[in-house]
Amino acid sequence: VQLVESGGGLVQAGGSLRLSCAASTSSYSMGWFRQAPGKERECVAAISWSGTSTRYADSVAGRFTISRLNAKNILYLQMNSLKPEDTAVYYCAAAVFRAIVEPSTSPDDYDYWGQGTQVTTSS
Repeated sequence: VQLVESGGGLVQAGGSLRLSCAASTSSYSMGWFRQAPGKERECVAAISWSGTSTRYADSVAGRFTISRLNAKNILYLQMNSLKPEDTAVYYCAAAVFRAIVEPSTSPDDYDYWGQGTQVTTSS
């Protein structure tokens, strides 16, 4: 199973980016995590298998939107009003082996991870 992220880059504060994650197979819950230097990996958003249920970290709620296109096994993260503190490597993750149908924010629930894409927000 492969997960390939794209869409990261350098953006000024207040700008927007859209991350994409192309998966080689279908999956249950999917999520976006991020890790900044010297910090632990955190879940910023997760989405259920059906796409009808989502969860967000308090720090991104109202600014980020997670979505998925199951017909093409693609996961998205629309990021608006970006802040310097959003700077991190962003990873997508997929639950494949266990039927975790609701959005999970626990990294232990995910079986596969992408290689990460850098997002840098300048002030």
